[in-house]
Amino acid sequence: MNRDAADRILSGVQRQLWVLTSASGERRGGLIATFVCRASIVKAMPRVLVSLSIRHHSTNLVRESGAFALHLLTDQDCDLVWRFGLVSGREIDKLAGLEVRGSVTGSPVLSRSAAWLDCRVETSMDTGDREVFLAEVVEASAGSDVVPLTVDEVLAKAPADKVARMDELFAQDAAVDSRLIEAFRCR
Repeated sequence: MNRDAADRILSGVQRQLWVLTSASGERRGGLIATFVCRASIVKAMPRVLVSLSIRHHSTNLVRESGAFALHLLTDQDCDLVWRFGLVSGREIDKLAGLEVRGSVTGSPVLSRSAAWLDCRVETSMDTGDREVFLAEVVEASAGSDVVPLTVDEVLAKAPADKVARMDELFAQDAAVDSRLIEAFRCR
């Protein structure tokens, strides 16, 4: 297989940045999600697919609560990328100091978000390194001029120390994920 060609093809897809938040009991958390896509063409029954690392604190919250909120980021939300993407929710409360409100599902919704979806999990699938959640959208809000922030845009704007930290975390995750995928394939 030509892995370089596959990487070039898949890297050409512009991935939007989302903050996913969830809560279970008194615990809450969030993370940066880049594997989010529409999962239904039925306008009256909107659904999304979200793929999350099985090792994340927020993934456990989604499993336990059966719900999450997705917040589409814009170019004015780079501070949220660092807050939700560079530190584990096991170490800090990433929502501390942010204005949040409750939602239909009980997931925390960031008040400053230009666009958000409140989602209830319908089913999930284990892929070894990730858990893919199919969820119905039960509530949504969007401003009229929302231009989503992409991975490439945030990398172009990021300070060198943030890029270095993201590269370090990506390399660590890729090393662990490759072992998890191999184990999954050998089941």
